[in-house]
Amino acid sequence: QVQLVESGGGLVQAGGSLRLSCAASGRTFSNYAVGWFRQAPGKEREMVSGISGSDGSIYYADSLKGRFTISRDNAKKTVYLQMSSLKPEDTAVYYCAARGWRVVTTIRDYDYWGQGTQVTVSS
Repeated sequence: QVQLVESGGGLVQAGGSLRLSCAASGRTFSNYAVGWFRQAPGKEREMVSGISGSDGSIYYADSLKGRFTISRDNAKKTVYLQMSSLKPEDTAVYYCAARGWRVVTTIRDYDYWGQGTQVTVSS
């Protein structure tokens, strides 16, 4: 079992930055892939980024490359999402989720989910 808690969301002006954190419980956190997802009002949940537990390989959605950076600190059992040059269209609830070993882009393949953190970007 893995429990995930997101933090770091908030209100920021366009062009600003935020760093989201996903803190995990569980003794084998390093074995888990963690993904960041977001869901805007009226839209489907989409994957933003992910980092594997097996080899640290990283995925970014094409539209976000260069603005978002994912990293993990296994000693702290935490995965971070650094978001820069934020735009109003980045406004959403951001979730982290975990699955065994490797990042995949299929949302339903993630087994454990956090409760989400709201990110609001004002224009």
